[in-house]
Amino acid sequence: MCSPEIVRRARDGVPQPSRRALFGLAGITALAAVSPAPALAAPRPGAVVDLTHTLTPQLPVWPGNPPIAMVPVAWHASGGFGQLALGYWEHTGTHLDAPAHRIPGGATTEALAVEDLLAPLVVIDISAKAAVDADAVVTVADLDRWRARHGEIPERAFVAMYSGWERRIAEPSTFLNLDPQGRPHAPGFSGEAAEYLVAQCGIVGVGVDTLSLDCGADPDYGAHTAVLGAGRYGVEMLANLATVPPIGARVVVGAPKHAGGTGGPCRVLALT
Repeated sequence: MCSPEIVRRARDGVPQPSRRALFGLAGITALAAVSPAPALAAPRPGAVVDLTHTLTPQLPVWPGNPPIAMVPVAWHASGGFGQLALGYWEHTGTHLDAPAHRIPGGATTEALAVEDLLAPLVVIDISAKAAVDADAVVTVADLDRWRARHGEIPERAFVAMYSGWERRIAEPSTFLNLDPQGRPHAPGFSGEAAEYLVAQCGIVGVGVDTLSLDCGADPDYGAHTAVLGAGRYGVEMLANLATVPPIGARVVVGAPKHAGGTGGPCRVLALT
């Protein structure tokens, strides 16, 4: 997600900087439209599942943010090598939120502990209630039900919410799900559940298959504040969570590492 200021500017109709000004790029090449991910069978033990959406200009972004720009700048026919110039805001596609994204003086991307980027993966499935309530959240009661069925959440786990939201990704308007006031509506973690995971479960981070750790309509960003304020990280816009088990897999977060970063696109893998 982006800062409340970006959201305010988008709502108020203040013009956003052009992609040319932001990136110094021109002639953006149109790519094929994103198509829905096909249904996948449960992975065999030892499989690697990609939890990452492919970055294209058609991928939904937070309201007010520009899409990724991809411009060919070198060609095999003239020099022997191909190359694209990429321009994107940090919080684009499947991406990491470092503490500095929400917390002034918080840890930036290069300061994240590498030990925290490989962790037991816990998947909390709220897709049933998200199907009837776009503002559904993971609650402490959901965590209690998960524990009653699967046991304790492992120490230093990465806890991901599966809401089924990625089924909307081929149509950005339904993925963003803006109301007439321009507020997005999509599932996330409640602030109370995020605080519980940090204080009681010792997690390393949380993830969602939507554009925000918080329910899109939450004006207080309680989940962001609880998770990032505790020095943990978040990953937004995960893919394929329906194909990994609720417990037993491990996650690998290929986090960005640029100085002073508040986050950035990452490659996320589940090892089943």
